[in-house]
Amino acid sequence: MKVLFVCLGNICRSPLAEAIFKHKVRTSDFANAWKSDSCGTSNYHVDDQPDPRTIKNALKNGVQVNHRGRQIKPADLEEFDLILAMDQANYNGILGLTNAVTHAHKVQLMRNYDPCGGEEVPDPYYGGENEFQEVFDILNRSIDSLIESLKKN
Repeated sequence: MKVLFVCLGNICRSPLAEAIFKHKVRTSDFANAWKSDSCGTSNYHVDDQPDPRTIKNALKNGVQVNHRGRQIKPADLEEFDLILAMDQANYNGILGLTNAVTHAHKVQLMRNYDPCGGEEVPDPYYGGENEFQEVFDILNRSIDSLIESLKKN
C-alpha cells in the first residue's frame, strides 16, 4: 500500500502527515508493506525543507520530519494506491491532473478519516504555535483511523 499526502506547498500539512504516518507504521507489522510520500499541488516550495514551525511542532510531539518539497505529477496517480488531500482546493487540483479521471477513486480528503469529523485540515502557515498544534492533533488522530482502516483492508 502506497499513500500520498497532498497540500498546497508541501511544507506544512502534507510533510507532517507523511512523518506521522511513517512514525506510526515504523514499529508495526506493516512497516515494510506500507510506503508514503507527500507533495504539493503548487510548485512554490520545490526542494525546500518543511516550514521550521512544522519541524519544531513535530519534534515537540515526538515525530521527526525529513522531507524535501515536491509538486504532484500525473505519474503519482499511477504509483500511489491512496491520495489524501488536506483540503478541497488541493483535492480539486489533484483531480485536474491529465490522468485524474482514471484514478479519481484513489483521491480522498484527509479528514474523511478524522473520528471527530471536519472537512479540511486547516493551513497553519499564517498562524502560530496553536495552529500548528491543532493541525498535528487533527493529523495524528486521522492517521490512527487511516491505519485502522488500512489494516482491515
